[in-house]
Amino acid sequence: MFISRLGVLTDEVSDRYEEALDWAAEQGLAHVEVRVVDGRNAASLSDEQAREVRRQAEARGLYISAIASPVFKCALDPARPVASGDTFGQAEESVDAHFAKLSRVIALADLMGTKRIRIFSFWREREPERYAGEIAGHLRRATDIAQSAGVVLLLENESSCNGGSAREVADLVRTVGSPALRALWDPGNEAHAGKEAYPLGYETIRPYAAHVHLKDACFGPDGKARCVPLGSGDVPVIAQLRALAADGYEGLFTIETHYVPRDGSRMTGTRMTLDALRALAKEV
Repeated sequence: MFISRLGVLTDEVSDRYEEALDWAAEQGLAHVEVRVVDGRNAASLSDEQAREVRRQAEARGLYISAIASPVFKCALDPARPVASGDTFGQAEESVDAHFAKLSRVIALADLMGTKRIRIFSFWREREPERYAGEIAGHLRRATDIAQSAGVVLLLENESSCNGGSAREVADLVRTVGSPALRALWDPGNEAHAGKEAYPLGYETIRPYAAHVHLKDACFGPDGKARCVPLGSGDVPVIAQLRALAADGYEGLFTIETHYVPRDGSRMTGTRMTLDALRALAKEV
């Protein structure tokens, strides 16, 4: 059952890493992804801090499933206007600096006991198709590095990046053609971007999906997208989970709600999504 493969991004629960771990263990989750640890981006941790991150997780019966890094959340060319998004505390840097960051995150992954690293596809150009070859070239170089190190890069669909949709991520993964580059499928991100997550998005990305983030989103009366508890937005969660099961998906699932209820906390929002997921799982 997919619940046995379920985890959470720790900073979706709390800025305090140990508090998030305690919560994850109390909820019976299997694993955690790390993105921000005690206010510090995971990509900037020291060796000692990385070892402690792993030790604290394993002490609670959890394991580190992936580093949710900000690698390649940067501009291909800072002279061109591009979109941008949340970097979780990381400053804007050059492509070369991000390749150095990738090497560091690979070393941190080894210390944390994981072989999965989430990456992106550079801040979105006004005409991404014009730079498809350049983007694929950088990703091919990155996957060569990853393959030599024995890790897998997970390319997430995020609207602020050139791989902003399932189709665009699938095109990039297919073009690079390396076992060290797979897709991180986030149907909530697809819905947040105003696209059909299921079945259209999923059918496009399905052959390449090796990891799944769980969130939900919908558009409010003001026409703006917002994150909501799982099952209450535009993602047909039950149908999506059934399709993954039918297709033999054996990868992990990670809760990444981005939802904070009015007068509540991230922990409350994440608990609401977890509770909803458990209820939905009975129908799957």
